[in-house]
Amino acid sequence: MPNEFFAKPVQYLKMVGQRRASALQKLGIATVKDLLYHFPRRYDDRTVLRPAWACAQGEVATVGGTVLAAQDLKPRRGLTITKLALHDGSGTFYAVWFNQPFIKKNLPPGTRVFVTGKVEKGYGAVTVAVEEYEADDGRDRLSTGRLVPVYPLAGRLTQRMLRAMVKSALDEAKGKEADFLPESLLKKFNLPCLGTALSAVHFPQNMEEAGAARRRFIFEELFLFQLALAMRRKDISGRRKLHTYLPEGKLTQAFKSSLPYRLTGEQEKVWKEISNDMDSPVPMHRLLQGDVGAGKTVISTLALLKAVESGLQGALMAPTEILAEQHYLGMRNYLGPIGVEAGLLTGGTGRKKRKELLERIRSGDLKLVVGTHALLQEGVDFKNLGLVVVDEQHRFGVRQRATLQNKGLYPDTLVMTATPIPRTMAMTLYGDLDISIINGLPPGRQPVKTYAVVPAALPKAYHLVREQVRRGRQAYIVCPLVEESEKVDLEAAVELAEKLAAGEFRDCRLGLLHGQMKAEEKDKVMTSFRQGEIQILVTTTVIEVGVDVPNATVMIILDADRFGLAQLHQLRGRVGRGSHQSYCILVADPKTEEGRARLKAMVRISDGFALAEEDLRLRGPGEFCGTRQSGLPEFKIADLLRDWKVLQAARQEALAWVEEDPHLKNPVSRMLADEIRARFEGTGSYIGVG
Repeated sequence: MPNEFFAKPVQYLKMVGQRRASALQKLGIATVKDLLYHFPRRYDDRTVLRPAWACAQGEVATVGGTVLAAQDLKPRRGLTITKLALHDGSGTFYAVWFNQPFIKKNLPPGTRVFVTGKVEKGYGAVTVAVEEYEADDGRDRLSTGRLVPVYPLAGRLTQRMLRAMVKSALDEAKGKEADFLPESLLKKFNLPCLGTALSAVHFPQNMEEAGAARRRFIFEELFLFQLALAMRRKDISGRRKLHTYLPEGKLTQAFKSSLPYRLTGEQEKVWKEISNDMDSPVPMHRLLQGDVGAGKTVISTLALLKAVESGLQGALMAPTEILAEQHYLGMRNYLGPIGVEAGLLTGGTGRKKRKELLERIRSGDLKLVVGTHALLQEGVDFKNLGLVVVDEQHRFGVRQRATLQNKGLYPDTLVMTATPIPRTMAMTLYGDLDISIINGLPPGRQPVKTYAVVPAALPKAYHLVREQVRRGRQAYIVCPLVEESEKVDLEAAVELAEKLAAGEFRDCRLGLLHGQMKAEEKDKVMTSFRQGEIQILVTTTVIEVGVDVPNATVMIILDADRFGLAQLHQLRGRVGRGSHQSYCILVADPKTEEGRARLKAMVRISDGFALAEEDLRLRGPGEFCGTRQSGLPEFKIADLLRDWKVLQAARQEALAWVEEDPHLKNPVSRMLADEIRARFEGTGSYIGVG
């Protein structure tokens, strides 16, 4: 729909103007198209109008009448009640507004008006506390006598304002709605054309019409996104990498021999998939999915060694300094003895060390580099980058992944996630990638025993910690999320650490870790914990991913009902990484059914993929993977869980479309390509649609 009218700034529409345009901006509405694609979240049925006296006490109803008289009451300072007497043909009732004295001027006696609000009956009178009103001025009624759209709002915008603006846009749009969805698809899935769908989604005659319009926009949204993914995948498969790999050699064999266990059948299968991809002339783009502790790091290290053995460079990017350092230390311990050096580049790397690292990376002297977002910065230039590994992919945007890939000439790319994602979600989030999954735990690992207890049972949980410490083990105590404020969370963590150090654990060695610490402070604390100098680590969720201390056997999570299922599972994954039995204690007194359901799921389910399905069921897909930071565009109307069948159909159609017209060159395809660019360009989402 890239035409001049739909691209017009919304402020130039009738009914809008600069002040309202600023309020619309808070809703992400900048153009006419944005306004028309700001869909209602529900419809209120106001088709049936009854006399005021026929409404029940406490009911929210819509009633109409003619204004007889008006008065302002001021029962106390700062409060004005405007009261209108209205006659509805069978009797008089009263409509009241609070602190809106302009109502008297807007609705003079003789005006026919409809009001929606809570009905109160008493002392022989019927009163409506008005939430919305609409004068019957002969124009189309948008708020009464119909299915009324209810929109997400921001600032001082009201439902009446937004409906009027949308109606104005629809009136101006008539005849200008060039439909970019192919007619063949509209017919195949019985979907309305764009103009019809826009009118029906905002002001439907009935729920069937609204449903048909919503189906069209759900399909449209998923089809365009899947088409963008299919184009990206086609683009990747059309490339030819300039580097090749040697057969598995001494370094890889030496690394396997140094492991304290043999690779499981699952790991061997996945390693074969990755190795075959690397040997292919087409750049690898593969997702390695596995539950916490499943052994993904071992597989990625094998891939990096394959690159090093072939005279190439490998880079591993992690989302946090703690996780990057964890990878670096693991590589140093395992690869150092077989003669392979790794470098660590993060935001906390000192200037002198950074300069030295950049020079060695540029010259090709340093073959393996582990880092954070610092790897993406200008000045980080590789001589011969063969493989890119991205850990915890859902924390990076696709553009960030692409930036690292562009440091080489079509390098192979392996992205990893310990967040188990149901296949429906994976198909959408990572549709441009092949998927490998490691199921199960490495040999010697035991499932973590999980318990949910009320705060009154905390002394027993602390007793378990003391008992494990006495046996030489270590423990984490995770502070509750106080609010969306790192400062407040930090204060709570410091206070808890001080309280425990002076109380229950006064004879133990306690440490504190939180996100506000400088990199060197975090490193010092984590090193002390890994080496056993700290027995109990009081921490915020900064240890959520990647921290690997096999000797830690107890995880206590305070106010556990404040965390999401995925986050709880990630935190639980910090224990159970050695051969000793481990425990996760969820301390909470949940006040909501959802909170109780999450804790029950954690106790009942240890498999991350089963837990992910439960997480989707409880929370819905919008929150599941943090789509706002993952590079996935925020869907306006589609729901990945509810609409999974539409998603599958949209994917099949997108793949077939690209197969038939690989470069989207025919006239219909060009309209689709224009729409994809308009939606996804500059959003950090999928790019490369040409």
